[in-house]
Amino acid sequence: MSQTGFIVRVPQVEARVAGVRERFDASAAPGVPAHITLLFPFMAPDAIDGAVLQGIRDALAGACAFDFVLARAARFPATALLAPEPAAPFIDRTERLARWFPAYPPFGAEFASIVPHLAVAHGDAALAELAHAELTQGLAAHGAIHGRCDAVVLLGNVSGRWRVMHAFPLPTPHGVRS
Repeated sequence: MSQTGFIVRVPQVEARVAGVRERFDASAAPGVPAHITLLFPFMAPDAIDGAVLQGIRDALAGACAFDFVLARAARFPATALLAPEPAAPFIDRTERLARWFPAYPPFGAEFASIVPHLAVAHGDAALAELAHAELTQGLAAHGAIHGRCDAVVLLGNVSGRWRVMHAFPLPTPHGVRS
C-alpha cells in the first residue's frame, strides 16, 4: 500500500536507540529513520504534484528551525517513546500542515490531541515496557539527547521501503546561530 507522511528526522538518536528500535519497532526494518511524526497518513504518493508541494511550502511558511531535547522516556499503552521538549513547535508544524490539508488530520483523527513523540517500540504493551526500561536506563547513563529540527521531511512508501520524497528546510530565526 502506497503511503506518505511528514516527519522530523532525529539522527542524533540513532546511535542510542537503534538496537531497541530494531527489536521493538517494526517501522525500522522498512527504512523509517528515528523520527518525530508530524502528520500521518498523508495523500498517496502519486497525488503529490507541484501544487501540493507549493501548498506544503506555504503551510510551513514562517516556521523556523528550533532545538529540542529528548530527556524523558514515556509510554502510551503499547508504545515506548522519547518525549521532546519543547513539544509546542512540533504541535505547531503539525497544525500548520493539518490546516492546509484538512482532508488529512493527524493520525487519521484517531486521537483527541497531538502528543509529539519519538516512538522506539510499538505494538505490544509488554515489549513496550521492556523498551521503556531500556530507554530510561540509557538516559540515566548517557544523559539527554539534543536535536535540531531544521527541516520537515515528506517520506513515501511505494515499494515496501520508505524513502525521502522531499525535504522542506526551515530557516534559522534571525539573531540565532545554528
